Amino acid sequence: MEFHEIVDLNAYPITDPDFRDACRQKIDRDGLLEMPGFVLPPAIAAIQAEGMANEDRVYAKTENHTVYLSPRDSRLPPDHARNRLVQSSKGCLTDDQVPQNSALRTLYNSAAFREFLCDVLGESRLYEYADPLSSINLHFAKTGQELGWHFDNSSFAITLMVQAPERGGAFEYVKDVRDADAGEMNYAAVDDILDGKTQVSTLDAQAGTLVFFRGRNSMHRVTPNQGDRTRILAVLAYNTEPGIALSESARMTFYGRTG
Repeated sequence: MEFHEIVDLNAYPITDPDFRDACRQKIDRDGLLEMPGFVLPPAIAAIQAEGMANEDRVYAKTENHTVYLSPRDSRLPPDHARNRLVQSSKGCLTDDQVPQNSALRTLYNSAAFREFLCDVLGESRLYEYADPLSSINLHFAKTGQELGWHFDNSSFAITLMVQAPERGGAFEYVKDVRDADAGEMNYAAVDDILDGKTQVSTLDAQAGTLVFFRGRNSMHRVTPNQGDRTRILAVLAYNTEPGIALSESARMTFYGRTG
């Protein structure tokens, strides 16, 4: 499948400087850029079929973790925002399980797509992961599975909704909760979000929707899938430097194997 058969270039002219500038302004302002129908229906249908055909190879895991995705701090009380635990449960297919001729891989490797990402995100270049598992991931969330509240370690995330759930499975976020670079963790605001006291923004993406999200300082989660249809989300992961790989311990944690 060729690139022009994958991306709706009429709706999203990604090589046009004015379009890129508008996208850059939106993500700089909102921390999120949503592009419904970015990937055309035949390509999404093919990616869905690939995912479901390999569903028996999914590595599934449920874990409790802190919002900050780091170990608990024994110097603080268990109910402190730094130590409060949330639950995440999902399955994952890794890069080496994505077919070489997949539309997902064509999109990920496209020079035009990477140039578009660089321009919108303000990066000079983007690189794939050096390890064989981490560049493209397909996340599966069955009934009751969710992604707990957290901050990302990376400055941006690129995701593509492959199959939306029937109900639930919504992406919820609160913008600019902390300032990680300044070391301001804003524990009081985290407590309020975990206690349901804070109004959240919600995104219910349909299949084919591409999303840019800056999650390093914006707290976010995916609510439990309430329907029978599996939620499938592709994560297109890039680095701003070449030769970067997830550590072996991180790969064991996320994927249950190192290669």
